[in-house]
Amino acid sequence: MLHPQARAALEAAAGDQRVSDPAFDVEAERARDRAAALAGPREQVAQVRDLEAAGVPVRFYRPAVDRVPALVVHLHGGGFVLNDVEVHDASARRLANRTGMAVLSVEYRRPPEHPFPAAPDDVSAVTDWLVAGGLEELGLDPSTPLLAHGDSAGANLALVAALRHPGRFAALALIYPFLDPTMAGESYRTEVQGFDPADARWYWDQYAATPADLEHPDLAPLRSDRLGTLPPTLVVTAEHDPLRDEGELLAGRLAELGVEVVGTRYLGMLHGFWRHPDAYHAAEPLMRQVAAFLGQHV
Repeated sequence: MLHPQARAALEAAAGDQRVSDPAFDVEAERARDRAAALAGPREQVAQVRDLEAAGVPVRFYRPAVDRVPALVVHLHGGGFVLNDVEVHDASARRLANRTGMAVLSVEYRRPPEHPFPAAPDDVSAVTDWLVAGGLEELGLDPSTPLLAHGDSAGANLALVAALRHPGRFAALALIYPFLDPTMAGESYRTEVQGFDPADARWYWDQYAATPADLEHPDLAPLRSDRLGTLPPTLVVTAEHDPLRDEGELLAGRLAELGVEVVGTRYLGMLHGFWRHPDAYHAAEPLMRQVAAFLGQHV
């Protein structure tokens, strides 16, 4: 059953244009999202700093109170196409303050201008930069543990980063990960509220440069033969989300491979709820769950 707050969100978005509409304007939508983010409330943190990491723009946050000596690499969602560090600024600040850890939000390149593998290559470049002197440039100890966090497409990129760099991250937190371009899960047929499967297909089509890319494990990480190398991993799904089944499939596979994994399904929730604590009571408990999980592993 949909939570009443999820029903209210659906009603509020009823007239919104879908990304799969042929008239959809990517640049206009990006501009609207940034304007809305800039107009919204933001928590105070101790430091916000924009810089480049191996040529990739990043935004660094120090929490209001430093409690845990660790750095969370945050990868924003948006179907690989939409959103950026500005749109996720409020969420990154909350992540820093709830974890008590520093956060690095990555402005990876996006399709359709920069299709796969631009985004995972950018995340890899940032990851390599961090261990080659970047931590010191951020004012952190070179032994600072790294963790990775992402929502939706960002969770895909966080997972791929850990698969590309085994042993580099102490833990992962994946929020309703976008993993399967075949869209094989039954939830794509039963849970279509708020995130239509046609829109999911559009995002994959923008991301993949060629049809062969859709089978590459750096794009479709459920196909990876390295899943058993992952660190402790939290996988969160939303009950009424087409992506629900692929996230839960990942959690099941990791458990079978002996990875320390925790899977949580948020009942009544839609895709995207994590980023909107003003609209969903479940968003804050999820943020605190992420903080507790990551803190447990550093």
